[in-house]
Amino acid sequence: MADYPMRRTIMVDTQVRPSDVTRFPIIDAMLTIPRERFVPQSRREAAYVGAHLDLGGGRVILDPRIFAKLLDALDIQPSELVLDLACGLGYSTAVLARLADFVFALESDPAMAAEAQVTLSELGIDNAAVETGVLAQGSGKCAPFDVIMLQGAVEQVPQAVLDQLKDGGRIACIFAEGALGVARIGHKADGRVIWRFAFNASAPVLAGFAATPVFAL
Repeated sequence: MADYPMRRTIMVDTQVRPSDVTRFPIIDAMLTIPRERFVPQSRREAAYVGAHLDLGGGRVILDPRIFAKLLDALDIQPSELVLDLACGLGYSTAVLARLADFVFALESDPAMAAEAQVTLSELGIDNAAVETGVLAQGSGKCAPFDVIMLQGAVEQVPQAVLDQLKDGGRIACIFAEGALGVARIGHKADGRVIWRFAFNASAPVLAGFAATPVFAL
């Protein structure tokens, strides 16, 4: 039988801490949340690999190092409201719920959203809710948010999502730039989001977040 608690410890000690992520709340959350519960049964042996974990349907669980570094850069506070976009089967939502006051998670795949909500409920995580909707439209009924996090890469962020961020809030995105990518943290002030480089990273581009083609005449 797989020793998942030991695998979580190894993941944190060999992937997260060496990435200069040392904030106790992040370390504690990633040691506590059973990552294997948020992947298909057939993929549980790969739950703690040091890479993006494909869930199918265009969804991944982000590489533990990238995920932890994004959390570190966001510096989420216990009083904050978070929007988790493209939550897949809910792992990111569960971790975020350990850091924030409440997490609204949005997933466009109804089956994934339903499974995520069931798993969160089974684990007693009651400060998170998963809803089904169009990712590029965000969750207007729950906005504004202190923090927005996307579980995949983008080429551009729709204005509808940026509008749901509070002034003083932060948004974390991995921007796809050719074969490479960069993680940036956006800070909103006076209605405008200013993006700052965080670190190099890549991930699959989420549907609805590709750049609009520009046609030259």
